[in-house]
Amino acid sequence: MTIDFEKMGGLIPAIIQDADTKNVLMLGFMNEEAYQKTVETGKVTFWSRTRQTLWTKGETSGHFLHLVSMSIDCDNDTLLVKVHPDGPTCHTGTDTCWGENNTAEPLLFLKELQDFICKRHEEMPEGSYTTKLFHDGVNKMAQKVGEEALETVIEAINGTSEHLVYEASDLLYHLIVLLTDKGLRIEDLAEELHHRHDPEWDKKRRQAKASGTMK
Repeated sequence: MTIDFEKMGGLIPAIIQDADTKNVLMLGFMNEEAYQKTVETGKVTFWSRTRQTLWTKGETSGHFLHLVSMSIDCDNDTLLVKVHPDGPTCHTGTDTCWGENNTAEPLLFLKELQDFICKRHEEMPEGSYTTKLFHDGVNKMAQKVGEEALETVIEAINGTSEHLVYEASDLLYHLIVLLTDKGLRIEDLAEELHHRHDPEWDKKRRQAKASGTMK
């Protein structure tokens, strides 16, 4: 990675982002020495423009920023630093320097789950329930999706909200496994739903069907 420290007189801005929640936590500045120390220690270190010295975030508060990855922008003069934070980032005690809560968007976990299931499909570790599903084959996987769908319907009609969430989660998990086996991802469903959100979607769909171009 080539970093242009000279463009701003030896310093580059470093945007700090939570690797899990994707929220921006703070903005700091690094010189080459701070960058090297960050790489060597795995704890994000900045150059303090006020005190004119290196400072590792968390060295007094204990709220370290543990390095996950760093990438440089297209001009080679700004770093995006992904981290796992220990507690709040701001010296005022808030999660971010903008006073925001650093909470994860629950929907982001679906991508994490999809990636996990894809990894299971690639590695097929023994003793894994997901591996067993893949070994069972597409017919049994499809049957399992049907069973979970039925259980979800039953809970929706006669059950509790808690049980409905439980069964619907089972349904979604097994559906992602089936999609993965067919070379698809949950994002493919999201993209399809995004297309359908277009007010002209139904019209375009009918036109495509009439012209024979609809898959």
